[in-house]
Amino acid sequence: MNLRRVVLDVDKALHRPELIEIAEAISQVPGVESTNIAVNEIDVETVGTNITVEGTEIDYDALLEAIELSGAVVHSIDELVVGDRIIEHIPRKR
Repeated sequence: MNLRRVVLDVDKALHRPELIEIAEAISQVPGVESTNIAVNEIDVETVGTNITVEGTEIDYDALLEAIELSGAVVHSIDELVVGDRIIEHIPRKR
């Protein structure tokens, strides 16, 4: 299976790890070509982020392990793109 994009909901402690540490860990995962980390929520103790990873044949298990070993916690998978090309998400109008 050619995993091309993964979007994850990830939380980290307020001070550690730094976002750059998480990005560095992700960049070492086989198949990863680019990463985007966006902060979407900050409270007293934690920082909520959306992490988007793109590449070719991303090693999903290694990705989760890298994030968790950096000190962050994966809460959910919000998007997966698999196949020969990336299909952009188009929201349905109702």
